[in-house]
Amino acid sequence: MTASLGAQFADYAAYHTTRGNRACHSIGIPLIVFAVVALSGRLQLGSISGIPITLAEALIVLATLFYWRLDAALALMMLVVLAIFDVAGRPTPPVISSGLFLVGWIFQFAGHMVYERKSPAFFRNAAHLLVGPLWILAKATGRG
Repeated sequence: MTASLGAQFADYAAYHTTRGNRACHSIGIPLIVFAVVALSGRLQLGSISGIPITLAEALIVLATLFYWRLDAALALMMLVVLAIFDVAGRPTPPVISSGLFLVGWIFQFAGHMVYERKSPAFFRNAAHLLVGPLWILAKATGRG
């Protein structure tokens, strides 16, 4: 069972208390999510009525279902962001996407090592790999 949005955000926030770490995450998380969507968009799983379905679409559906259980409005906003990332990621060369992925993780770990001095939340709870992007979106839209 998925914990409530408030519980997920409270647990996540406990690992992101410093301004520097939050700033690093505000840059790193979108870079990582974009890169994952862009790279997974290159792996076709099949097609429906001749329309190719990639791993990106499958991951977007699964993430949206997870987010929907937490908050429908944020889930819809995240779906829009992920759809934009999917479209923008298609023409992005894999070397660029891979570089963005690496830079995003450098920001993540720099935030935790330099500012927070605490291990990332996902080391203890893998769901935070999905909670982090939603937390960033909630902060950016004034909902968190």
